[in-house]
Amino acid sequence: MSDLTSNLFFLIFTFTILYVAYTFPRLQPKQTNLVFYVHDHFTGDHATAATVAGKSGPASSILRFGTVAIVDDPVTEGPGMESTLIGRAQGVYVNSQLDGKALYMVFSIVFTHGEFKGSTLEIQGSDIFAMKEREFGVVSGTGYFRFVKGYGIMETEFMDLPNLRATLKLNVTVKHY
Repeated sequence: MSDLTSNLFFLIFTFTILYVAYTFPRLQPKQTNLVFYVHDHFTGDHATAATVAGKSGPASSILRFGTVAIVDDPVTEGPGMESTLIGRAQGVYVNSQLDGKALYMVFSIVFTHGEFKGSTLEIQGSDIFAMKEREFGVVSGTGYFRFVKGYGIMETEFMDLPNLRATLKLNVTVKHY
């Protein structure tokens, strides 16, 4: 009789677990699509990026292999600097291609205004800046973007190579809870 009771209990327990697993609603991730602009200025009165190391020390050009730069670039809703400021892109670029035409980038989009204020997106990937479109990974986030994963497409909206100034359009798609 004891075996019958144990088997019956096991059977009821198993069916209960299966019922709960297949009938309760599952938490589905939300998808958020964002488009914003990063203004990267290595020169001028309002420079937001600076080289900190390289073959020639801090005076190295970001266009040379091995140069490391730090950035604290404004992020806006539109392509113009007069557009609404929504945050900052803060992080590091490393020129990682022998011919100097690609950067490895790792930076945070820190939202300081608007709907996502207080949240961040962590971006990582290669920026072969001679290409029209470059894809990068969104590897983490905080606040509204907790448990995020996703990708983005970067396009150069404006580039003044001699003065090392650019405006980048980032089209980001992320899934999060």
